[in-house]
Formats: sequence, structure tokens, C-alpha cells
Amino acid sequence: MRKVVLITGASRNMSKAEAVRAALLASHPTAEVTVVQVDVSNLQSVFQASKELKQRFQRLDYIYLNAGIMPNPHLNIKALFSGLFSRNVIHMFSTAEGLLTQDDKITADGLQEVFETNVFGHFILIRELEPLLCHSDNPSQLIWTSSRNARKSNFSLEDFQHSKGKEPYSSSKYATDLLSVALNRHFNQQGLYSSVVCPGTALTNLTYGVLPPFIWTLLMPAILLIRFFANAFTLTPYNGTEALVWLFHQKPESLNPLIKYLSATTGFGRNYITTQKMDLDEDTAEKFYQKLLELEKHVRVTIQKT
Repeated sequence: MRKVVLITGASRNMSKAEAVRAALLASHPTAEVTVVQVDVSNLQSVFQASKELKQRFQRLDYIYLNAGIMPNPHLNIKALFSGLFSRNVIHMFSTAEGLLTQDDKITADGLQEVFETNVFGHFILIRELEPLLCHSDNPSQLIWTSSRNARKSNFSLEDFQHSKGKEPYSSSKYATDLLSVALNRHFNQQGLYSSVVCPGTALTNLTYGVLPPFIWTLLMPAILLIRFFANAFTLTPYNGTEALVWLFHQKPESLNPLIKYLSATTGFGRNYITTQKMDLDEDTAEKFYQKLLELEKHVRVTIQKT
């Protein structure tokens, strides 16, 4: 039986989505590839896309929750040079801990943009698509794009949208980790499983927002040297998908819900999978899940009134 896979992150802009579709069909001419427009930073768009998906498909086998933003990133030059001469230099390059801050803003839904795009929009999408996902006889799998930059210190249950902080990206990725754990607790018995991955540092529009392409080109010799000590520098989107593709071939019920699966690349360019136990507890994950349910109830009431 053919698998039905939904991937977010390329269909907010329909012209780009159609270009991706054409490229996929060129390399895999027997595949069936359709495009559904969705902007996970806009709940009306999420509801409309969910309605369309439920009309088109009877089930979904996988959802790759890949859409994400890191708006207006600022590189902390002082922290960078300080870290270069510390014993934590490899850790710093692997996680970007303390190096990046971002400017967030409020969306039309009245939510913090990074939180809504990276977390809550996807949460609502899952909630809407539960009828297509929950089949105990044939499990479905959620695969979240998280990050090595997901830091417990940047997340707070009292400010889970990170409206008062300067690292909303890190907070949102830690929130993703928490949500994945909670979803497993609530939905495994219904045949829905959730895992988180980190693609590593790949040169994409996200990283080009941190430094322009020519700077990355100038840094490349040093990066290739560092890669012998820090496996997070996957560098290309192809390398970054190693963990995402690996998960596709695993039985979801055999995976550890408290483990993050990391794409990694050796200094010689060989791709492999490594794992990391997530720095979280299930009690916090459950509390966060309940807060999301409360927020969901609030936004649904608000949308019905408009």
C-alpha cells in the first residue's frame, strides 16, 4: 500500500511549492505529488488546508512538521569571540548556544510569530487531522524538525510564547520537544507516534539570514576543519535529511519518545545518525500540552466570533 506523506515548509508560496513538485516529479516520475497551500502562522489558513486535506485523503501515514522561521537573527559577536577561546568552542559551534537572538512580532491571530509558526500552527494542524492519523491497526508518525539549539533555559511555562525573551527560536524548538513527548503520551494507544529530529547546520535560507552567503563561503575552510570535531555541520539540505529519511524506515512504536535523532556528518563527508536524550521531563511536557489545549479553545472561540 502506498504511503501518504504530508510535508510542511514549502507551500506558503504556491509558486515555490509548484517548483518543488516539478522537481520531485522529475526525479521520481511515478510518485503522486499534490500541493496544498498552508501558512502555519495563520490559523485560518491551517483550518482551510486541513479541510482540503480531509477531502482529498482518507489517511495520512506521515507528517513532516518542517515549516519554521528564525526572523531577523542577530549574531552576538562578543559571545562568538569569547567562545572561540574557551573550552566550550565545539559545543558552541554545534548548538549556537548564546550566539543568536531574534526579533519577534505579533501575528494577525494575536500570537507570537515564532511560536505560532514553529509550534502552535502545527499543533492545530495535527488536531484538525486526527481523523486521518489515528488508526491503531496501521500507525501514523509525526516527525518534527527540532534543533540542537533547543535550550531548556530559554523556555518557560509562564511565557511559553517567549514574548519577553530574545531567543524565541530556541524556545520554540524546546517547546516542540515537549509537545512531541506529550503527543506520544496521549495518542500512542490510538496509533499515532511522534519523534523529533535535528538536521544539523545546513546552508539554507534560515542560515543565510544569520550570515550572507559570501561570508559562509569565506568561512567554509574553517567549517570543514571544525567538522572533524563537531558533527553538526551537515552543510547541505541533502545531508541534513539523513535522520528524517532514516525515521521513515523505522517502526514508530520501536522508537524512544525521549530521544532526539540527529543528522550528522563526519569530517570526511560521511552521513550518519546519532541520538541525544532530550533535557526535559514528562510532567512539564504534560503541563505545556494542557496550556496548548487551553489556547486552542480560546482561539477557536475568537475565530468563530469573527
